[in-house]
Amino acid sequence: MNWILQLHVSNPTAQAIAIIAGVCVLGMSLGAIRYRGIKLGTSGVLFAGLFAGHFYEPIDHHTLEFIKEFGLILFVFCLGLQLGPGFFDSLRRSGLRLNLLAFAIVVLGAGLATGLGWLLGLDQAAVLGIFSGATTNTPSLGAAQQALSSFPAVSQDRAALPALAYAVTYPVGIVGIISTLLVLRRIYRIDVAAELRDFHSSATESLDKVERRTLVVENRNLDGLPIGEVPGLVESGVVISRVRHAGETDTITATGQAILHVGDQLHTVGSARGLDHFQRVIGRSSDENLLSEDGPVKRQRIVATSKNVAGTTIRELQLEPLHGVVVTTVTRGSVEMIALPDLKLRLGDVLQVVGPEQGLNAVASELGNKVEALNETHFVPLFAGIGVGILLGTFPIPCPGLPQPLKIGLAGGPLIVAILVGRLGRIGRLVWHMPQNANLAIRELGLALFFAAVGLLAGPTFFSAAFSLSGLIWLLVGACVTVVPLLIVGIVSRQILEMNYVTISGLLAGSMTDPPALAFASNLCDSESPAVSYAAVYPLTMLLRIMTAQALAVLLCG
Repeated sequence: MNWILQLHVSNPTAQAIAIIAGVCVLGMSLGAIRYRGIKLGTSGVLFAGLFAGHFYEPIDHHTLEFIKEFGLILFVFCLGLQLGPGFFDSLRRSGLRLNLLAFAIVVLGAGLATGLGWLLGLDQAAVLGIFSGATTNTPSLGAAQQALSSFPAVSQDRAALPALAYAVTYPVGIVGIISTLLVLRRIYRIDVAAELRDFHSSATESLDKVERRTLVVENRNLDGLPIGEVPGLVESGVVISRVRHAGETDTITATGQAILHVGDQLHTVGSARGLDHFQRVIGRSSDENLLSEDGPVKRQRIVATSKNVAGTTIRELQLEPLHGVVVTTVTRGSVEMIALPDLKLRLGDVLQVVGPEQGLNAVASELGNKVEALNETHFVPLFAGIGVGILLGTFPIPCPGLPQPLKIGLAGGPLIVAILVGRLGRIGRLVWHMPQNANLAIRELGLALFFAAVGLLAGPTFFSAAFSLSGLIWLLVGACVTVVPLLIVGIVSRQILEMNYVTISGLLAGSMTDPPALAFASNLCDSESPAVSYAAVYPLTMLLRIMTAQALAVLLCG
């Protein structure tokens, strides 16, 4: 057994990797334990790493530093790819008010951590860890540590303080978020079931569902006019898929060149508001269903799996003039959308296409229509994006008044690039597509590696710090940093803005970027509805926390 005991001398890299593997096994087993609906998840690896780092022989620091940074990059990049497609849309929709509230939580937390740290005489490096741990935000810890490592005056022991403070205050952060949700419910005597009904009612009213309607041409001004020149067609956001001319039995594809006549019947697709507007231009509605009519016009659901389609609009594909078909709707995930000409397609979109069978076959070949292709992960774009993200993260940005240039860091740079390329979908021949299960797997792997390395690096001094007067102070400060901003914003949201409790619970969980808190909110509401506001604030909050942590590192320790 001597070769095992001497492994740290004969092959320190192998020893480090073997210990990290063991820490991940122990930590993920610990994280899988559920108590009252809450579990640590991958965060359990951090505590396993602290335990192993305290009792085990010193591990090769160069290997641990590499694994820590590489794991962080994998995590934030895959996270950005997932958030990218809906990031800007969430800001445009209900995001402004929700993100302003989340911004207030971030600023209040940063101010409290800094102010209390100054009043109590805490080491400013520990304040960075308190800010990250009390808000359960791992990437901000990575950003703070990345910034500290670039300061030559910061010793190795001091550079380990953020991880120690993070580990001490992290449990307080989870408990604090959950406690705040319960306190708000108690203060306002909230009936969660009633709030959920109101939430679904308001969401249904604001949602433009896709409807289908048969219209009869009665407007004589349209007689002899091509469909593509009908007034109000584009403005109403309506798509015409079929036409049955007056006196005929078969339907034809409603291409832009098809000529209308009085008495023709049109099968239209759009929102209720758009269809009402377009009906006033056309004539009247009819109860006849043109979809049930026999004829040469067929319909087919075609999946966009060709990388040439990603990021391309329906207009740019030129499917109608080339193949004589009309795209009526696009289903993305569980959302059905009207196939407007400027809608950009993404891999995995399902297009409802209407036209002759020959045209449908040609379109299916052009779009791919091979579901198995969606299970492929494109690694060349993945590593290209990571490389650009590292360049962006390490680029020095001079800021007036700061002693050192600001860097976005290895947490922020890859995240920003991933959000952008995830939104674009494709640049030239590079297509950023990753199956959801692969994204989750790589993300969890990166997070586990990061937690394991952080825990092992901080382990030797963790227990002496946690069970000391300083550790107790960290806990108290962390509790304030967690609860006070959440309680203030929660009261403002309910008392002044009269927001629904379901929305508030998702907002508070998202402002802390905390999946366990979201799980608790979902269990509390007996619904997944809190995820709506959680997703609306999560991307911007993540960026804010990363940038805030780096700015605090420069201001306090630079």
